[in-house]
Amino acid sequence: MNTKDERIFAMLIYLSSLLAPLLGPLVIWFLKKDESEFVDFHGRNYFNFFITSTIAGFIFGILVFVAIGIPLLFLLGIYVFVFTIIGAIKAYDGDKYVIPFTFKFFF
Repeated sequence: MNTKDERIFAMLIYLSSLLAPLLGPLVIWFLKKDESEFVDFHGRNYFNFFITSTIAGFIFGILVFVAIGIPLLFLLGIYVFVFTIIGAIKAYDGDKYVIPFTFKFFF
């Protein structure tokens, strides 16, 4: 069972990404990953999600020149926001949740 502190720090990885998508989660993850396997899991999960979303955003940005990229970027924004909130809720609940459609770079 995960402690309340572990669950809060795991949740903060996701929530801090709403203000600072790279720096906030990175600081929390680096400070707590050695102390908690649960926080390390969610840190890795978030950065897999971040890298996947960044690559998709880059590709969709290029596709703007053929007009299909605009709706894809809009859908990507919704995907990132919704699954960031779901990830935060699942982390606070103590669940090991893997965000769908995410490549595994850090596993």
